[in-house]
Amino acid sequence: MKNIVRFLKNKSGATAIEYGLIAALIAVAVITGVSALGDNANKTFTNVSDEISKGAGA
Repeated sequence: MKNIVRFLKNKSGATAIEYGLIAALIAVAVITGVSALGDNANKTFTNVSDEISKGAGA
């Protein structure tokens, strides 16, 4: 019976789950930001490449 009461009072498992959820949310935010930044960088490099190609052909 003492073990059950001690288990119910133990909050470390809930804290670990909360930290895990926070880490997961941060990871999702970072992945979203990096992928959006990557798409914009790719478009910029493509535009620069196209402009250089136009200038080299002239």
